[in-house]
Amino acid sequence: MDRLFRRASFLTLALIVAACGKAPNEEAALADLDNSLAQVNGASSANDPALQGALKDQIMVDPALVQQANADTVRPPAQPESGAVPPEGIADAARKPVKDEVRPAPPASGDCKQCAAARRALTLGALAASQGASAQCAANVAYSNDWANRLPQGVPLYPDARVAEAAGADRDGCALRVVSFTSAAPMQRLLDWYYTRTSDAGYRAEHQAEGNEHILGGTKRGAAFLLVLNPRKGGGTDVDLMADGG
Repeated sequence: MDRLFRRASFLTLALIVAACGKAPNEEAALADLDNSLAQVNGASSANDPALQGALKDQIMVDPALVQQANADTVRPPAQPESGAVPPEGIADAARKPVKDEVRPAPPASGDCKQCAAARRALTLGALAASQGASAQCAANVAYSNDWANRLPQGVPLYPDARVAEAAGADRDGCALRVVSFTSAAPMQRLLDWYYTRTSDAGYRAEHQAEGNEHILGGTKRGAAFLLVLNPRKGGGTDVDLMADGG
């Protein structure tokens, strides 16, 4: 192939030199020769096994190197970002130490009929229904963490509460709030704090327990509240809080 290329190059150079000052018909003949040489070169490339093999063989890929490619590129997250926004004021409240004076909650009674009903509830609406809330109100709750900011004054959110879920209903005569939250405080501290707050607001509270699960609930005219408390592994307490009316 190299010999053919050198020969074609020599002929082309010779023809170019010879073409200087030639007539137009000679220049046309020179162009035809150039085309013929191009076709010869193309045919030679087509018949060259090494060249054709390089062009048509499958590209070899090393899987180990592929895994290293674009190692610094920005990749999408494994799952969509949550759109949930903590209720306004929750973060500020969590930073404030709880120094309120509290009175001890009464000892728990051994009969806790509400404990089993609370364990069977799969949603906040079902929890409210299982604890005596109006069936119509419990069935029509709307879910939003904003409901945690709309609790009655006598049943407030604990200062360091971290809200997991909240729901409520305000239509058709309903005034229902249900909030699920966690607290770093031990269970007894929460029992005493809520007993003090609700008693000061006029509720008559009772304390029941079954195993590690405790319930503090009470009523006053036209209103009721209920807390279901369970200890968390590693410390702290899980709380489901319901307030109806008030």
